[in-house]
Amino acid sequence: MGVTITGIGSYIPSGVASNSSFENHNFYNEDGSPFGYKNDVIIEKFKAITGIAERRYIKDDLTTSDIAFFAAEKAIADAAIDKETLDYIIVAHNYGDVKHGTHQSDTVPSVASRVKHHLKIKNPKCVGYDVLFGCPGWVEGMIQANAFIKSGIAKKCLVIGAESLSRVIDQHDRDSMIYSDGAGATVVEATDSESGILSHTSATYTYDEAHFIYFGESNNQELNDARKYIKMYGRKIYEFALNNVPNAMKECLDKSGAGIKDLKKIFIHQANEKMDEAIMKRFYKLYDETPPDHIMPMTINKLGNSSVATVPTLLDLVTKGKMEHQSIAKGDIVIFASVGAGMNINAIVYRV
Repeated sequence: MGVTITGIGSYIPSGVASNSSFENHNFYNEDGSPFGYKNDVIIEKFKAITGIAERRYIKDDLTTSDIAFFAAEKAIADAAIDKETLDYIIVAHNYGDVKHGTHQSDTVPSVASRVKHHLKIKNPKCVGYDVLFGCPGWVEGMIQANAFIKSGIAKKCLVIGAESLSRVIDQHDRDSMIYSDGAGATVVEATDSESGILSHTSATYTYDEAHFIYFGESNNQELNDARKYIKMYGRKIYEFALNNVPNAMKECLDKSGAGIKDLKKIFIHQANEKMDEAIMKRFYKLYDETPPDHIMPMTINKLGNSSVATVPTLLDLVTKGKMEHQSIAKGDIVIFASVGAGMNINAIVYRV
């Protein structure tokens, strides 16, 4: 039995925020002191490190549950299934529904319950719940769906990664330029084919690393604002990822029985272009190999970092032939990998 992706869909917001849109922002350091460079220099250095030229933001009247629903509809249509036959709806996110202009996250009911409501599914045996696992949330949702199906308690699961980080960014923090919005969804089923999840691995590091990404106050200390914003220690995350993600990917690949030369694509969380490239090179170095050309498709340049949505959105674009020099075919071995708040790491080796 294979636990196979039979349908996929994504929602990429129409709102484009280019790097130039940050030219008039007032950036401060964490201690509230003014940033030591002019904005054009900050933006130039940011682009060189992250690879991000623009990112996508949702419209004011939308929330995370809305875009999760949009992606889910596409995945269900792509799988050509009756939505009433879904056993689980698993939605990975981190901040719930934050409506435009509000200061509070809304997580009651869960995003999964809201998606099920939007889909107008009547079957009460279709269970919806949320996963809070940082950026690796969609990958972890896939691992959970795999467990449900392998155990026999489910036949079909809908796994969604959706986030609207534009609602939780501090405009006075340089790191705000990293984040974006988006959603990706997959229908996962038990099939008789040899395709599907071959192996997986997950880990949570918290002894020193738990608060590398956190919710904190604005860098502009003159603001009388009770709001909290997404914050991170970028250098610590970079070092953590390089020291741990390649080893997790190797563990997963070795467990699958496939070899490094069998690997056709690496779908890695779109966190930072330089970091992802360094992870890939270190991963291949563990096998004394050099990465092949086009092995790692990237969307961060145009779509930014939409957290849990990056991997399924990337997979959807490649699957649908919407990325130059990128394609996958039946029987290809690919790997999904992610790292994020928690600090969590996970990977899946998958046969298309």
